[in-house]
Amino acid sequence: MYDCKKCPGYCCSYPLIELTKKDVERLAKHHDMNFKEAKKAFTKEEHDVTYAMRRKKDKIYGKICGFFDTKERRCTIYKARPSVCRSFPGGNKCGYYEFLRFERDAQEDKKFVALTNHED
Repeated sequence: MYDCKKCPGYCCSYPLIELTKKDVERLAKHHDMNFKEAKKAFTKEEHDVTYAMRRKKDKIYGKICGFFDTKERRCTIYKARPSVCRSFPGGNKCGYYEFLRFERDAQEDKKFVALTNHED
C-alpha cells in the first residue's frame, strides 16, 4: 500500500496536468472565484490542451503543480483537486511510491529522492 504523505510529489511534477471544465469550476468554487477568474489564475493553454494546470518552480523537479506546497510536499487543494489527481493511481499500488521505496532502501537513506532528469 502506498502513502502519499511520504512521497515528494512525483505525480504532481508532470509537465502537463490536464484539467476538465468541471475541474476549473471546482477550483473556482473552492477559491470563491468565478469560472473566468479561475481559468485565468490557474490554467493556461498548452500542447493543444485548453485547461492545463499552471506550474511553479520546485527545487526537486524544476517545476510542479501550482497548488503543491513545496515545503511540506503535499497538495494544498486536496478536497478540490482535479479529476486526474482523484483517479490516480487507479488501484491500491503506486508505481512512483514503489520506486521511491526501492531507491530509499538501495541508498539506505529514508529521505533520498531519485530523479530521472538531471541538469549538469
